[in-house]
Amino acid sequence: MPLVPTVPVNIPGASYNIEIRPGLLRDLGNQISSLTRSRKVCIVTDSMVGPLYVHVVEEALRECSFTVVSAHIPTGEDHKTFTSIEAIYDQILPSRIDRQTPLIALGGGVIGDMTGFAAATILRGVPFIQVPTTLLAMVDASVGGKTGINHRVGKNLIGAFHQPIAVLIDPEVLKTLPARELRGGLAECIKHDIIRDSTGFAHLETSIERALKLDIGYLTELVAHNVAIKAAVVAADPFEKAERAHLNFGHTFGHAFESVSNYAMSHGESVAVGMVAASRLAQKLGMIDETSVARIVTLIERAGLPTSGAPADTNALVESMKFDKKVHGGKLRLILPDRIGNVVIRDDVPVEAVRDAIKSVQGGR
Repeated sequence: MPLVPTVPVNIPGASYNIEIRPGLLRDLGNQISSLTRSRKVCIVTDSMVGPLYVHVVEEALRECSFTVVSAHIPTGEDHKTFTSIEAIYDQILPSRIDRQTPLIALGGGVIGDMTGFAAATILRGVPFIQVPTTLLAMVDASVGGKTGINHRVGKNLIGAFHQPIAVLIDPEVLKTLPARELRGGLAECIKHDIIRDSTGFAHLETSIERALKLDIGYLTELVAHNVAIKAAVVAADPFEKAERAHLNFGHTFGHAFESVSNYAMSHGESVAVGMVAASRLAQKLGMIDETSVARIVTLIERAGLPTSGAPADTNALVESMKFDKKVHGGKLRLILPDRIGNVVIRDDVPVEAVRDAIKSVQGGR
């Protein structure tokens, strides 16, 4: 995988670049000076990332003559709510921002989603910049303009499409990432190769231990490879009307596992188990061979991710899946692989086959 430090996301009227460079965090002032005329910026971060990095970002911005407003909210998926959005409003609006003032999302996918939603709704829309600090956010959540919050009925049911004006990635911050979070990001890397790149999947099979050992050079290349895949899919389908749905491989199952577990399963863990369920379902439907499924399951295991452990309430999981955003006309749309490197959309899968796939990943982890 050659190093690609800049990856363009080409969307009509909303194109932007993804910059990937170790040490980029300390250069954010110069980077953001080239993106906005505003001399005021607002950082949104959480109680975990803030103490680690907000002072670095604030200093870099002030050195470039920015006035900096920082908003802090509690960390965690269970805080991805209207209450936290209101807390962001309360901390930002008194500073008298205008429509040119960018919001900077400094954190993982939860912070990125909420900052983007706040940016989409403050003053009917202000710019925002993604500065992801987790592998999961770097390779997935920060790219594509999906923003939003959770509802008690399900995950990410309230939100908007609002593209960032830039994504600025410093792989060095992964050195402080908890091991569980690093593994969760690898789930999305595995997903991208299953849906688009069989060669990339084979390369990951030979090198995934380098990621687990925090080889920053390798992680820089891995992030670049994955954002290039996602950027291409997003550019082809910015509003998820067709091809972009392929990115939901493992997610229709996974979001149900995440919600029904009350987020005891992390997003990455849920997607990992969801990919196993979807792959086994595809095998049962005669779409993919047993050897390919075994390769998928083995790679997920080698990444230190679970391949079982879904909540035991099958009925609740099926009901949760019916509330998924990908449901069309009352039909559950599933993204299933027909080989490593390609997936298809199926809306004709019998519910009993879905239940069997769920049961195949329940039990011990």
